[in-house]
Amino acid sequence: MDLDEIEILLVEDNPTDAELTIRALKKKNLANNLVWVKDGAEALDFLFATGEYADRSEEDLPKLVLLDLRMPKVDGLEVLQRIKADERTRKIPVVVLTSSKEDKDIVESYKLGVNSYVSKPVEFDEFTEAVSTLGLYWILLNKPPE
Repeated sequence: MDLDEIEILLVEDNPTDAELTIRALKKKNLANNLVWVKDGAEALDFLFATGEYADRSEEDLPKLVLLDLRMPKVDGLEVLQRIKADERTRKIPVVVLTSSKEDKDIVESYKLGVNSYVSKPVEFDEFTEAVSTLGLYWILLNKPPE
C-alpha cells in the first residue's frame, strides 16, 4: 500500500449513517481508501492486525479514525481507550462522530484522548456538510507528528 494514500477507518454500526458518511467523503474525494467496520471488536482487530485482519500489516495504519460510541461488542469509549493507550496507534487522530450529546460521553472521550467530538446532525444536508468538513480538515489540513 502506498503510504501517501488516504486511509480512513470508519467505525459505525448503523448502515444508514455509514452510507451517509461514505457518500459525503466521496463527494470530496476522501473515501478512496476508506475501511468501514461495523463494531468496536472489528475496529480493534483491524487496528492491531488480529482476528480476520491478522494478515494485514500493522504498519498500514489509518490516517484518521471516525468512531461512533454506541456499538455492539465493544463500545466506542473502550476502542478509544485502547487506541490511545497503545504506542503503535496513539498518534492516530480519532474523531468521535456520534448521536450522543451527553456531557459524560464528551468529558470521558476527552479524558481518553479524543482529538475531536462531533454530534451527528439530524438533517441530511447538515450531516453531509459536517462529515465533509471533518474529512477535509483531518486528512488535508491537519499535520500529524511523524
